[in-house]
Amino acid sequence: MGEVVGGSAEVAGTRLTDRIGVGVVTRLINRDLVDEVLAETGRVEQRSRLLPARVVVYYVLGLCLFFGESYEEVMRLLVDGLRFLGTWRKAWKIPTTGAITQARQRLGAEPLRELFERVAVPCAQRGTQGAWLGSRRLMAIDGFILDVPDTENNDRAFGRSVGVKNPAPFPQVRVVGLGECGTHAIVAARLGPWRINERVFAERLIADFEQDMLVIADREFYSYRLWEAAADSGADLLWRMPAGPNLPVVRALPDGSYESFLLDPRVRGRRATQRHRGSANIEEPSGIPVRVIEYEVTNREGKGEIFCLITTIMDPDAVSAAELAAAYEQRWEFESSLAEIKTHQRGRGGVLRSKSPQMIEQEIWAFLLVHYAIRHLMCEAAEQADIDPDRLSFMRSLRVIRRRVTDQAGFSPSASSRCPEDDTR
Repeated sequence: MGEVVGGSAEVAGTRLTDRIGVGVVTRLINRDLVDEVLAETGRVEQRSRLLPARVVVYYVLGLCLFFGESYEEVMRLLVDGLRFLGTWRKAWKIPTTGAITQARQRLGAEPLRELFERVAVPCAQRGTQGAWLGSRRLMAIDGFILDVPDTENNDRAFGRSVGVKNPAPFPQVRVVGLGECGTHAIVAARLGPWRINERVFAERLIADFEQDMLVIADREFYSYRLWEAAADSGADLLWRMPAGPNLPVVRALPDGSYESFLLDPRVRGRRATQRHRGSANIEEPSGIPVRVIEYEVTNREGKGEIFCLITTIMDPDAVSAAELAAAYEQRWEFESSLAEIKTHQRGRGGVLRSKSPQMIEQEIWAFLLVHYAIRHLMCEAAEQADIDPDRLSFMRSLRVIRRRVTDQAGFSPSASSRCPEDDTR
């Protein structure tokens, strides 16, 4: 029989709080990793508590797995199965909302951010369908906005979009992520006030680019400086150009694309001044070499729209214009993964629950961790079934994982546990 030690019930010599987890999610975010991160971030307690730091980490993940539930109900979902077993003498007391809030504040955001950065890596294998263009891993950058509670601290830290007629009802956080198109797994992210342009966060993501990646971006991300910095990372790029810049044709290529160059805006302005003054010493054209692919698509209104893509892949024999145009369409897969967080995990129109900026950051990193764990599991299921991960339903997978958390009483499953492919379709 167990006894209460330091506020925790013991089960066969092991504290109940040592056994609380979030089911299949803990296959990736295991106890040893959590303890290591807590030690490195200085969150290991000096005394035993009702809510040890490790439990709080898993609890915060549970909040994002069961987003619509209250603080105390999420804790009940994690421990009720253990209570049903009746293997300890004294029941573990469900902490109050105030105690849970204080425990979250002690934990802070850093451990969740560090866990995400450790765990979230590209998970597509070489045979994963829809994840590659030849030897290049298809990746994309994109951003989204999350509404947070209307508190003075949140408003001061994050701000809100202010329109003359329709100001935003809540403060807002901007999140920009780098994601794997074939698996929808977000592998890096930056977040901050909504008023900071998403290109600023995209520039901070360049450190996560790898040489085997083809990074795709929509026209809102283009700037000369950002392209220059991203190209220097060694990853290949495929970005849509905004309307405006006319790219000169240096050499037409047999697949319909052409070689061109990007001109530094400061140089362009200097040349315009020289022409205006009639200078005879106008510099020769120079800039960053790019390859341009132009094609027309029919938009939702049934009208033709010209797409202008630029890439660092200069050889049409290596990748054709048609292949690059098809690859650009995979960017929509990453947009879908952002919608999974906003619509399915959080709930349509939902507002995050945290009342302070530090807790908002903690909550967002937890959301990203849970999403990655679900997508990683789906990728494994797709590999076993030899199908495209796109054929599996994120919403159904989320329901399966929620059921297993409660069915397994929050026990961390063994590494051999699997989510059957039939469950996730």
